[in-house]
Amino acid sequence: MRILLAEDDRALGQALADGLRQHGHAVDWITDGNQAAAALADTTYAAAILDWNLPRSSGPAIIAGMRRRHDATPVLLLTARDELADRVAGLDAGADDYVVKPVHLDELAARLRALLRRADGQVEPAIRLGALEVTPAARSATLADTPLELTAREYALLETLVRHPGRAYSRDQLEEALYGWDQEVASNAVEVHVHHLRHKLGPGWIRTLRGIGYAINHPDGPPP
Repeated sequence: MRILLAEDDRALGQALADGLRQHGHAVDWITDGNQAAAALADTTYAAAILDWNLPRSSGPAIIAGMRRRHDATPVLLLTARDELADRVAGLDAGADDYVVKPVHLDELAARLRALLRRADGQVEPAIRLGALEVTPAARSATLADTPLELTAREYALLETLVRHPGRAYSRDQLEEALYGWDQEVASNAVEVHVHHLRHKLGPGWIRTLRGIGYAINHPDGPPP
């Protein structure tokens, strides 16, 4: 999933960006508040992680702007402020959750997964579609209880598709979900990942919607 990280402490930001990538996310790391606000206005993210204090803006101010334009992207606020009034102010600005510094990566990743589950209306930690089960915490998938051997990109593609069965994703949308700004993308990268994933899942799971993109659905169910 593609995540925006806004953190101006370069040591912490680099550590969080690297750690979140190891958890399978594509991460755009920004150190400036105004640039973070612009990125959120121009790019679709699965979630955003914003530091409270940023140059030229603040996490709560960015969140308030997002909510005014009806941007429901889940936001996790990073803060060194542990006073009740500060936590309340951050949540009232529109944050979905917060983490008090110092940040533990495993906790941050777990809270991020919880935000993504809630955003999708998902209650259980695993995502199920027929015989297919995807577990974001372990970055693993099984089909009819048999583990699927997936590359990091194939898993990211599968998770993106299975969160919204039947929804059509264009190639550009999938590129945005799988790759950050600093990653080079081959012109046929998405098609290659789809081809390999389709081979591992078997026939019927991933449909090509001509002129639109790709969608996943149960092969025995109705077409999207």
